[in-house]
Amino acid sequence: MSLVGKKFPNITVDAISFMGDNLRINVLEEATKNKKKVLLFWYPKDFTFVCPTELHAFQAALQDFEKRNTMVIGASCDTNEVHFAWLNTPKNNGGIEGVTYPILADTTRNLSAALEILDAEWVYDEEMNDEILEGSNVTYRATYLIDEDGKIFHESVNDMPLGRNVNEFIRLIDAYTHVQTKGEVCPANWEEGKDAMNADRNSTASYLASH
Repeated sequence: MSLVGKKFPNITVDAISFMGDNLRINVLEEATKNKKKVLLFWYPKDFTFVCPTELHAFQAALQDFEKRNTMVIGASCDTNEVHFAWLNTPKNNGGIEGVTYPILADTTRNLSAALEILDAEWVYDEEMNDEILEGSNVTYRATYLIDEDGKIFHESVNDMPLGRNVNEFIRLIDAYTHVQTKGEVCPANWEEGKDAMNADRNSTASYLASH
């Protein structure tokens, strides 16, 4: 079930800073109390393969997000201790040394379960006469963009092998900010500096005629 247009779940989760400080982060509060947008991205596991490429890609674009008043938060179901070990592993050895944004440690899976992004399903086992959990019980590559009021304005979920395009989230933030500030709507493939439209038939017709 899509959460777009709804408030982000009001759930506090363990997290760690790149300095090794144990934190408690509530994403909804980070957005609303700081009046910032938040990009929250989930990845399956520390010390894996596609995951470090994504964490470094978000780090490389961190200043682009920050100048858009957007906080970046990573997340998985690993523990803070495993996160910190990975943060201290060099990039050339598959680690994420150099990443500076906080990383959630949703070991209870309270938040990821609320978001319904876990690769997990309870099924009945006849031999055991009980339900068992099938799947990896880790998250897919889910991404959430949350506005200053705590509303989710974008969500997407990739399967495990598919890495994300960080630039697309920058484009979406630009588009949503344009809607917030200009009151216009953004057509397909819109980028900052391009024409937007009014939300009416005549504006759409004019836009289509000139593009």
